[in-house]
Amino acid sequence: MSLPLLFVTAIALTDAQGRVLLAQRPEGKDMAGLWEFPGGKVEAGETPEEALVREIKEELALPLRAEDLTPLTFASHAYPRFHLFMPLYRCRRWQGDPKAQEGQKLVWASPASFADYPMPPADGPLAAFLQTYC
Repeated sequence: MSLPLLFVTAIALTDAQGRVLLAQRPEGKDMAGLWEFPGGKVEAGETPEEALVREIKEELALPLRAEDLTPLTFASHAYPRFHLFMPLYRCRRWQGDPKAQEGQKLVWASPASFADYPMPPADGPLAAFLQTYC
């Protein structure tokens, strides 16, 4: 049986200390309480980079530039109702501080501490990649 494909993008915002921003899914959303790399759905007609710039502005009130995004890896995971495809980008350059716009908690976490932050299944391989990459 073929599942619908859900195409989302995610970002590893990395600060000068090598920490990565994680967001906790708020109550009322699927997988509430789990930590994830910020991002969101790619809309029709958008490139993954355009979607990520839009999503981060909506979720974190943080203006990013597509030219500051570096593609790193991707996750491909079958959930019960859909198959998720999620490229992960890294960004080390932005202006301002992330501000949660959707009731989510934010934390700057070192890749070595990712195990302390339970994540959705699709984010796990991305976290493992960042632990070896960073």
